[in-house]
Amino acid sequence: MVTERGLQVLRAIVQDYVDTHEPVGSRSIVERHAFGVSAATIRNDMAMLEDEDLIAQPHTSSGRVPTDKGYRAFVDHLADVRPLSAAQRSAITAFLADPADLDDLLARTVRLLTQLTGQVALVQYPSFARAAISHVQLVLLDERRVLVIVVTDTGRVSQRITPLEAPVDEERVEAMRLRLLPLLIGIPVADAADRMIRAREDAAQETPADVAMSAVASAILDELEGFRQNRLVMAGAATLARREDDFRGSIHPLLEAIEEQVTLLRLMSEMSSDERGMAASIGRENAAFGLSEASIIASEYDATVGTARVGLMGPTRMDYPRNLAAARAVARYLTRLLEEDESR
Repeated sequence: MVTERGLQVLRAIVQDYVDTHEPVGSRSIVERHAFGVSAATIRNDMAMLEDEDLIAQPHTSSGRVPTDKGYRAFVDHLADVRPLSAAQRSAITAFLADPADLDDLLARTVRLLTQLTGQVALVQYPSFARAAISHVQLVLLDERRVLVIVVTDTGRVSQRITPLEAPVDEERVEAMRLRLLPLLIGIPVADAADRMIRAREDAAQETPADVAMSAVASAILDELEGFRQNRLVMAGAATLARREDDFRGSIHPLLEAIEEQVTLLRLMSEMSSDERGMAASIGRENAAFGLSEASIIASEYDATVGTARVGLMGPTRMDYPRNLAAARAVARYLTRLLEEDESR
């Protein structure tokens, strides 16, 4: 059973180890923290923490470092996250202001988070399966290529250049658009996808007009299927190489997870949030995902179609209060921006 002072000692060890990257001894704790007790008393507390597998001794005669379990206890007993500075809050407001669309907003978000924290930044797209189509446009680029644009009522924009087997003109393209509008406008993404399957099948593909309609319906269907899939936006993979010494083993599993996305999407979706909407998955807790060398922290943001997460991935030796604060602040700002966009 860890005492309250034992938790305070654990907090001091985590903070000092994150700051210095050096094992922490009892004497340095007495010197750097106002416990009001002797080094011998702190050593007794450290012995109890070691018995609980919350700290470990890397080698004989060294100080102690937190274990994965110790980081978990530290995060679980984190009374409050470290507030961001006024300059950091201003940077968030300025960097995320006036995005062109949701894609632009989330791309900016991950770049900002990496700059604020020095970690790999991750942002989930909200699921758009329940979003509705608000706008469809077909733009003739030349007689055999049409730009297909689909917009949802949640701000998601998709553009795809569709090649055609036979030439078409402006009149034919406008006729296709008018045919598509009642099938798509105001229709939820999932239902719209089903309608595009039927539209593609209904085109007998006997005339050039049928072939063109089938190709455009297929392009829209592909985009709508993309709307329904979970996606991640990421930035900062280069930070892993700069911090390779912080990992006990190889960083290759992390790089593979970044490249493939599926593992990180599962992990981000399965993490349990606390009452503040924040979550952390630390070290060995990620073993099932092949990421036992990493920690992932996240905070929820709200979109019209539900909640999604803003997260950070890095070594277990990370500044959890600072990173959680950054993720929470950015998630709150994302929520506010999306709410403002919806109310316009």
